[in-house]
Amino acid sequence: MSMEKKGGSLLWKIGLGFSCGIVFGFAVGPMVPVTPILGNYVMPFLDIVGRIFLTLLRMIIVPLVFTSIVVGAASIGDPKKLGRIGVKTLALYLSTTAAAIVIGLALANLIRPGLGMNIAGATAAPLAGKPLLEVLIDIFPPNPFDSMVRANMLQIIVFALFFGVAATLAGEKGKRIVGAFDSVAETMYSMTFMIMNLAPYGVFALIAMTAARHGPAILAPFIKVIFAVYFGCFLHAVIVYSGMISLYCKRSPIWYFKGIREAMLTAFVTRASAATLPVTIANTRKNLGVSEGVSSFVLPLGATINMDGTALYQGVCAMFVAQAFGIDMPLSAQVGIVVTATLASIGTAGVPGGGLIMLTMVLTSAGLPIEGIGLVAGIDAVLDAARTCINVTGDTAVAAVVAVSEGETLA
Repeated sequence: MSMEKKGGSLLWKIGLGFSCGIVFGFAVGPMVPVTPILGNYVMPFLDIVGRIFLTLLRMIIVPLVFTSIVVGAASIGDPKKLGRIGVKTLALYLSTTAAAIVIGLALANLIRPGLGMNIAGATAAPLAGKPLLEVLIDIFPPNPFDSMVRANMLQIIVFALFFGVAATLAGEKGKRIVGAFDSVAETMYSMTFMIMNLAPYGVFALIAMTAARHGPAILAPFIKVIFAVYFGCFLHAVIVYSGMISLYCKRSPIWYFKGIREAMLTAFVTRASAATLPVTIANTRKNLGVSEGVSSFVLPLGATINMDGTALYQGVCAMFVAQAFGIDMPLSAQVGIVVTATLASIGTAGVPGGGLIMLTMVLTSAGLPIEGIGLVAGIDAVLDAARTCINVTGDTAVAAVVAVSEGETLA
């Protein structure tokens, strides 16, 4: 709970840094060419601060993702432990997460929020278009150590998933290495929080540089991003969750949303899936009629690994960054975003600043410049309420479907 509060407070600090950076950049932008102290000292200093922050993000991403997913896969990777309910739950969570990313990418391609920003200075090269079959083959690492050196995130995720499941199947000896990775993962979470405490300053520096160069014209794309994420969350709830309830549970979506409205509102206000969990469980059991056996397994697991709203945000923001830097994203690269973010949802939900870290990973995997983090981190607090609401809503929808598949009768 304390970590949730710290994460929430941090989001608002990042938002404050973003807002101050916008104001500062707009104010000093016209004066930079004619004021030597700004051009020779202040702006170069801000450039250094922004670059150091981005470098620190790059520093933690590989060990953080690898250890987190090894531990996550080990905790849910034993088929005997999972059983029938576990397999159904995991499949539904991954499927709804993938659907959310597809909706986010579709809206970003339609709305094109980053079009016309024309930001220069990208340090990552766009991915060349590849046939879809080759993209799928390339997710399997021939040399996992080389993948780590090159920060090939998709290959790292796949190897970590195999490693975590294999460690579980190895029995007692495997438990030792999982315990060691768990300790490393917890250490990486602490390091992540240390670095994220610097995010308000890094975001201030990055957005101040951008605002100074481009002026007030950069504000319109942010409004488009916010609209795309909120509208995408609405569509995901109406299409995916309503469809699940209608097709599999044979109940009215109005009945469903009425039954979980308290959990949705609590998630929107608190912006914390874990803090909302007691309300989510109560609504799901009392109003939907899901049994204690199903809800006690599906809902806590969902609060940990199910990130539909966050995943949708990743899709929108990845395309926004690509468009802002003038990078064309072929279909194969967008498929890679879907696969990366879906698999990554298993291991990154519990990380403080997880949305920002996950976006860093997605941008790296897609060959996009992580300088784009400075563009979107500041509006994260605005988007977090909608994301968390959809995350929690997805947990309850999956719980209802699993309950019906197990022969239960809903309320």
